[in-house]
Amino acid sequence: MKEYKTKQYLDENGRVTNDELKQWITGELALTLYEKMLLVRTFDRKAISLQRQGRLGTYAPFEGQEAAQVGSAFALHEKDWLFPTYRDHAASITFGHSLKTIFLYWNGRVEGCVPPDERKIFPPAVPIATQLLHATGAALAEKWKGTKNAAIVYFGDGATSEGDFHEGLNFASVYKAPVVFFNQNNQYAISVPIHKQMNSETIAQKAVAYGIQGVRVDGNDIFSVYLETKKALERARDGEGPTLIEAVTWRYGAHTTADDPTKYRNQEESKAKRETTDPVLRLERYLKNEGLWDESWLSQIQERINGNIESAIKEMEAFPKPDVKDLFDHVFAEPTWTIKQQKDEYYEYLRGVSQ
Repeated sequence: MKEYKTKQYLDENGRVTNDELKQWITGELALTLYEKMLLVRTFDRKAISLQRQGRLGTYAPFEGQEAAQVGSAFALHEKDWLFPTYRDHAASITFGHSLKTIFLYWNGRVEGCVPPDERKIFPPAVPIATQLLHATGAALAEKWKGTKNAAIVYFGDGATSEGDFHEGLNFASVYKAPVVFFNQNNQYAISVPIHKQMNSETIAQKAVAYGIQGVRVDGNDIFSVYLETKKALERARDGEGPTLIEAVTWRYGAHTTADDPTKYRNQEESKAKRETTDPVLRLERYLKNEGLWDESWLSQIQERINGNIESAIKEMEAFPKPDVKDLFDHVFAEPTWTIKQQKDEYYEYLRGVSQ
């Protein structure tokens, strides 16, 4: 049985573990990745605060998973596809989704599912693992059209227990779809620890059953995430088929703001990881080790990030109120009699409420 060792290029002390890798880790790359991680961490904390104030709906936080999402999405080309779950807004932001739009999504607005015209970002998948099939189909369409575009699809460890996971990998394998299956192994599927969910030592080894590449990376090391995702996308573009990447990470907070992780997870472990494996802190240590750290630069980018987030919140809250007709008018090109009946009944209900 092939052993899937966890690839790590940046250790917990901010030191590159392989001298050969230093040639592609430029100061510009490191600073750019740090700024993007700082942006999405600040966004995540602000979104939780807004939810607690009643200004957003239930929210799925991701703090601790920034390197996995930012590093992988940063490896994409502009015309690639991105298929996120309800938790992968850091990846979507990195790939070009607007902050305002993602806030709208968490405010329950259908407009929150619409990406910028120049990006192919699928609406966040709430059902577990369904997006793997969508990503495989989109990747195959690109292949059959003769493009070099690829797709990346995100999912958690719990998704590997769904039939869609196996169907997506099998179909992609058979047809050599140019797709990267990017698993964020947070080690908990809501309240179920991974050792109770599967008997496999790793998720990466599941690639063997489908005859595809399997890679396991330190999901808190943004350099290993970025490089291995880049390699997988290049293989996909060259017609070598899909790759399953397992990024081993740890989310500090709750599954959603409606969840209480203290009931099933040791919070002391999370506190300890903040001091050791934290992805943002690790890259900060690297920048300091390399003489790239500058407090005035940090203040400037944090001020810019704060300003951009506050502007996005104002845009979201100033957005026109939703039109109730949208619930009915966009289900079919031509509404069926059942939809018309439901619409009439609902409008009758609204008239009664307003009287």
